[in-house]
Amino acid sequence: QVQLVESGGGLVQAGGSLRLSCAASGRTFSIYSMGWFRQAPEKEREFVAAITSGGSTTYADSAKGRFTISRDNAKNTVYLQMNSLKPEDSAVYSCARASTAWGIRSPRSYDYWGQGTKVTVSK
Repeated sequence: QVQLVESGGGLVQAGGSLRLSCAASGRTFSIYSMGWFRQAPEKEREFVAAITSGGSTTYADSAKGRFTISRDNAKNTVYLQMNSLKPEDSAVYSCARASTAWGIRSPRSYDYWGQGTKVTVSK
């Protein structure tokens, strides 16, 4: 059983930064793609960013140029550095482990999910 635990969320003013972390259990973390998704109240879950086992990254248009996903395989941890935050970035952010190497922008490609960490960006 894989467990994913997010941390780093909180309240920040618009224009500020936060760094989210996602710690994963298990020995095979390095071979899986990992992703970050977010869900705002009364909205559908949306893709934010993903990173492959080889370190290739992909971002939602809303995240490009402001967010950076990275991973530290020695620590079984994936990060999401978020800069220039906007009120519309407010959501619960969840990390997930991909079960496939393809379609990693879709939540259907992920089999394990964390509980999420809440990010609130004030005006």
